[in-house]
Amino acid sequence: MSNGTGTLEKSWAAADIAPSERRKKRVRRLALYVLPLIALLVACLVNPYIQYVLNLVLIYVLITVGFNVILGNTGQLAFASVVFFGVGAYTTSILIHHLGWPFWVTIIPAGLVSCLFAVAMSAPALRGVRSFYLAMLTLAFVELMRWVYVNAESLTLGSGGISLSAPTLFGFTLNTELKKFIFFLIVVVILVKATSNLLRSRIGRAFMAVRDNELAAAAMGMPTAQYVILGFGWGGFVIGIAGSLYAGHVQLVSPEAFSVTELILHFSMVIVGGIGSLAGSVLGAAVLSAIPEVAQQWPGVAELFLGGAIVIVLLFVPRGLISLVYRFVPILRDQYHGGD
Repeated sequence: MSNGTGTLEKSWAAADIAPSERRKKRVRRLALYVLPLIALLVACLVNPYIQYVLNLVLIYVLITVGFNVILGNTGQLAFASVVFFGVGAYTTSILIHHLGWPFWVTIIPAGLVSCLFAVAMSAPALRGVRSFYLAMLTLAFVELMRWVYVNAESLTLGSGGISLSAPTLFGFTLNTELKKFIFFLIVVVILVKATSNLLRSRIGRAFMAVRDNELAAAAMGMPTAQYVILGFGWGGFVIGIAGSLYAGHVQLVSPEAFSVTELILHFSMVIVGGIGSLAGSVLGAAVLSAIPEVAQQWPGVAELFLGGAIVIVLLFVPRGLISLVYRFVPILRDQYHGGD
């Protein structure tokens, strides 16, 4: 009798929880489509310079989403995002400049080449290199790739970089910031949605198991090495596409854009937004790419803002700014982000 009562109580509890979970999913799904529409409306109402900044925000959203998959979801302290970013940008630039490919055709190849680099860079992690050792090793790759960009002049044109014309899409020239924004927004929505689906799947749950306790996951028979490779590969693919969009946006790809300073910015976006949170990736990228860019008219303010934001978040909101959003709007909380 007690077993039957217990089963009935569990059924009632599940019935109470199910509508709540479905409601949360509907709200999160609605936010995924409403927010881009709001962003598009804003882009249509502002001047070209603000549109230029909004395009940078979209590019950094992809970088932070990809970096967070590696750093926050699989738990690999690999500071290689700027490598994948540079490889994607240079792949697009080389295909356009040397082979005459149209911009839109180069986007997927840029992501795939960056994915290959990411898989190759997962090798140290597979050999047991972890924590600060993996961080230092991947930092070395950042400087190595900058050396390649400068010295492989036959491909990269050296320190002067590769200049590109306005990007094209199926024969149409994206010669205004608004046109670029519309195209970039479509790409970002697709990749953010794909990443969300990946993290909600069995693969995403395996990422988090590896992050939380890799030894326990391996003891349960989970092929942890495969999931580490998948995490690196997907993160590299997303960041590589961001690099391709960056090449089409600024139309000048040079080694100075892919330095350790840029890497610090990527890492700051992940930390400030919320490590392990997909929504936090978007929030961190928006805050740390848009506001400093607007503040460039006041010398030193951008650097002060960046440093101050990191200090304040680490001291008072260690789970990132997204934790404040979850505190006031808990229905938006995603399962990738732990408790406060």
